Amino acid sequence: MSFQGSPPARWRRSTRCCASNGCVEVARLGEGAISVRDTEDAGTRLAFDLGEWREFVRGVRDGRFDRP
Repeated sequence: MSFQGSPPARWRRSTRCCASNGCVEVARLGEGAISVRDTEDAGTRLAFDLGEWREFVRGVRDGRFDRP
């Protein structure tokens, strides 16, 4: 997914972040796309369409990505 021509993203930081800089930020892009980045490497971003994002959030809530 391309970021070219997208309006400037309005990044939101995780509420679990506290004062540390090792956080996750999320922004809505045009056409329902979602972008995710790490605050320590703001230049690297992941992009999801709305269906992919919903599936990812569902997996997080279901514990699919929890460490053993």
